[in-house]
Amino acid sequence: MDKQLFELAERLGRSLKESGRIIATAESCTGGWIAEAITEIPGSSAWFDRGFVSYSNAAKIQMLDVNPKTLEQYGAVSTETVAEMVAGALAHSDATTAIAVSGIAGPDGGSSAQPVGTVYIAWKNKGEEAVVIKKQFSGNRHQIRAQTVKIAIEGCCEEGRHSAI
Repeated sequence: MDKQLFELAERLGRSLKESGRIIATAESCTGGWIAEAITEIPGSSAWFDRGFVSYSNAAKIQMLDVNPKTLEQYGAVSTETVAEMVAGALAHSDATTAIAVSGIAGPDGGSSAQPVGTVYIAWKNKGEEAVVIKKQFSGNRHQIRAQTVKIAIEGCCEEGRHSAI
């Protein structure tokens, strides 16, 4: 893991530990990479509960309670889907905070409406509304996924993003 990502995950861990919060992840296009970065930090078991890798639509429905109608109407790569994913991660864990991501890492799968590199990231604290952003990353599959992981962890560290963190 690169130094910058390690430092971000370490910063997130300190913040969560100090506030007594626990995090879970719900990942599609990153395939567990966010959870991997978090668990690279020694002592992360004190503030990381679990990660859901829900790459398929069936997994999103079964593991995270994403409504099949949401997937049908908006698709897996959408604000609506990641909002349901992040809520599902909280509902199916002991976490107080969650991150969810879904996107098109490529090299195939893009369209004119949603080109390769389109990623939605959601953050949510229990009892609060989800914050969802849409990003358009560039590069190859690895670079798109790496940028997603960085922004997902970084966003959880941003002051004001989550009042409790």
